[in-house]
Amino acid sequence: MISVNLINSLKEHLDTRDPRFESMSECELRRYAESYLKKTTGESGKDIADAVAEVIGLGPIEGLLEDDSVTEIMVNSYDQIYVERSGKLKKADEQFSNEVSLRRTIDKIVLPLGRHVDDASPMVDARLPDGSRVNAVLAPLATKGSCLTIRKFTKKSLTIEDLVDSGSLTKQAAEFLKLAVRCRQNIIVSGGTGTGKTTLLNILSQEIPEYERIISIEDAAELQLDHNNLISLEARPKNQEGTGAINIRELVINALRMRPDRLIVGECRGSEALDMLQAMNTGHAGSLSTVHANSARDALRRLEIMVLMGGIELPISALRQQIASAVNIVVQIARLSDGRRSVLSISEVTGIDDNVLQLSPLFERSNMTQSLVSNKTLCKFADEQGDDVRQEVWESLMGDGLCLSSD
Repeated sequence: MISVNLINSLKEHLDTRDPRFESMSECELRRYAESYLKKTTGESGKDIADAVAEVIGLGPIEGLLEDDSVTEIMVNSYDQIYVERSGKLKKADEQFSNEVSLRRTIDKIVLPLGRHVDDASPMVDARLPDGSRVNAVLAPLATKGSCLTIRKFTKKSLTIEDLVDSGSLTKQAAEFLKLAVRCRQNIIVSGGTGTGKTTLLNILSQEIPEYERIISIEDAAELQLDHNNLISLEARPKNQEGTGAINIRELVINALRMRPDRLIVGECRGSEALDMLQAMNTGHAGSLSTVHANSARDALRRLEIMVLMGGIELPISALRQQIASAVNIVVQIARLSDGRRSVLSISEVTGIDDNVLQLSPLFERSNMTQSLVSNKTLCKFADEQGDDVRQEVWESLMGDGLCLSSD
C-alpha cells in the first residue's frame, strides 16, 4: 500500500504553484519530486517511486504498462487490480490509495486524448498514443467505484508463422488462409472478447499485395497494418455539446468513394454491416472484418441481426442472399481454458438452400489431437483460380503432394 503521508506531502508541496514547476518537463518534475521527498521525509526506494507515480504519473499501473508480459490491465476498483499474462488473469499486488487517485489517473489518461469523462458522461472509450485501448466507467454506473480497462498495444508485429509456432494454427491451415487472402476472399474473423480477432486480422492483412489500396475503418484504432498504400479511418464520438459524432457506418459509406481495393472494418457492430456486405459484393473482394460470435453459424446470424437492428427494411431471404454472396470464409477463434488463443474452425460459405445459409467446415479443431485438422473438403473458390493457384489451394486442404486434375 502506498504511504498516504508521502502522497499528501508531495501534493501539498506541488500545489504551492511554484513557477519552477510550470517550466519543468515530466521527467524533470519526477526527479525533483523524488529529491524533495527524500530530503523532507528520509524515505527512499520503492515508497518514494510509488508516491511520485501516483501524484505525477499514472499511479500503480505505470509499472504494469511497462511490463511487456502484461497484455491487459483491469482495475475493478481503486484497491483491486487484475492483469492478464499469457491469457490468464491474476490479481496484482498493486492498488491505488483511494477512489480520488483512480479518478485522477483516468483523467490523466483521457484528457490528453481529447476525450472527457465526468458525472454527465460517465463512460469513455479511447486509445493511448502507443495504440493501447482504454475504457473507463465511473461510479455510480460502476457500483464498486470507478473501473478502468487497458488492452495493451503489442509492440511486436506477429506473423502467421508465430501462430503456427504457438499452436493456434497448423501449417496447413495457415497456408490455406494466406491463399484465401491472396485470392481475394472476403473473410470474417469471429470470436468472443479478448480472443485475438484483431491480432488475426492484422496477420491476415500482411498477405495483401503492396500494390493494392487498403482503407481500414475502426471504432477505436487498434489495427497495426504494415502496408504502404493504406488509409486508416477512426470513428469520432460526440463532443461535450452532444454533436460532431462520426460513426462507423458513415466512414464505410465515405470509404467507398476513396477508391479502395479492399476494406478492413475492425469490427462490425451495427447497421454498417449492410454497407460492408454491399461493398464486398460490388468490387471490393478480399475485404476483412470481425464480429463477436461463438461459432461460424452464429457469426452469420449476427450479421443478419446487425443489419435488421439498423432499421433497414429488407426481406430476410434477400438479406441472406446478400450474405451468401458477400462472405466467403468465416474463421472462428477462441480462448482455451489454459489461456491460449486458438483457431477452432475455418468454414466456407457455400450458398443458400431452402433459405438457410450453407457452411462447409474446411478445418476443425480435433478433440483428440487438440489441433486444427483439415476435413479434406474441396472449396468453391479454388475452381475460380488458375491452375497453379488451384493446385496450391487443393494441397493446403488435402495435404502436400496431392495433385488433382482441373477437369
